[in-house]
Amino acid sequence: MTTSPSQIWRDIGRVLLSLGLGAAGGALFAYLRMPLPWMVGAAFVTTSVALTGVKLKMSKRLQFAMIVVLGVMLGSAFSPETLRDAVRWLGSFAGVVLYVMVIGGCTLLYLYRKKGYSLPTAFFSSAPGGFSDMVILGAEMGADVRVISLIHSVRIFFVVLSIPFGFRFFLGYEPTGFGVPGPSLASLTMADLAILMVCAVAGYWVAKMMRLPAPIFTGPILLSAAFHLGGLTDASPPAILIAVAQVVLGTSIGCRFTGYKLRDILRTMVTGGLVAMAMLVTALVFALVLEKLTGLPFPALLLALSPGGMAEMSLISLAMNVDIAFVSSHHLGRIFVVVMVAPLVFHFLSKLSALAVENPKNGD
Repeated sequence: MTTSPSQIWRDIGRVLLSLGLGAAGGALFAYLRMPLPWMVGAAFVTTSVALTGVKLKMSKRLQFAMIVVLGVMLGSAFSPETLRDAVRWLGSFAGVVLYVMVIGGCTLLYLYRKKGYSLPTAFFSSAPGGFSDMVILGAEMGADVRVISLIHSVRIFFVVLSIPFGFRFFLGYEPTGFGVPGPSLASLTMADLAILMVCAVAGYWVAKMMRLPAPIFTGPILLSAAFHLGGLTDASPPAILIAVAQVVLGTSIGCRFTGYKLRDILRTMVTGGLVAMAMLVTALVFALVLEKLTGLPFPALLLALSPGGMAEMSLISLAMNVDIAFVSSHHLGRIFVVVMVAPLVFHFLSKLSALAVENPKNGD
């Protein structure tokens, strides 16, 4: 089915409107010296506008391009010293796996037993994996994709807004205003730009051929990390591009609420908010315990465990001057675990549920 020219122009207009709102929100939050202003401001304004019924839209190609940029940027945080430090991270990696098991199981019971969601919907709404991965897997298993999308959207929105403010008010983080950490475009050589481009393009295609989860993100991270670990370059994407990526990501969060009206989805949004709060509080507890057990810094552990999107949490770590390699590698591990294990666990639970229906216990 071909798209008419008028529809194409309407879509372009909605994308430009969305980006304009996102940029305005980012600029406003930067002016007010809010934490992580370009992403948080864009997400707040576009979400508020989308819930009034305005049809917003994000270009998938632009979003993917910015995710690739972030992947290359995150990979550039790795260095030869990272391999030495990684030995100290084994305990925190184990903590992430345990966190996923605990919070995923508790949330599943809450959504399935208390809220009455179907098993597929409850399971893929509770699994703290990547947004797109959980929606795709849930659709294949017969879940209500609309509920999954909304709960995960609320989760990411809640975490992205609350974490930076928590850092500001409780950990003394001071926002930098309009500035974004990163080198200037003029400081990068042509050789640096060429290497970063290779990491972006080749990383994606190699990850796609290897069928890695979220290849648009994991591929550039891994190839960029390989180049930086090998000492071939120490360059990273320029600050202006990172600022644009923040606006695009924040805007894409808000665009996920397009088509929803607040009065129609308020109950599901409250459920998603409670789930996000429970996940964040559990992450806080795990971070405090792991700090005592491993000696690793609490801010890095909290960001590594927080149930936001990998790209979003990595951007927050950049803004908060927290070890990006530590945070991104832990979120990458979380997504690998969830994406690989979730279908197996779901099939096991489905069989148990089917057996329980076939063989109910006799009452007195």
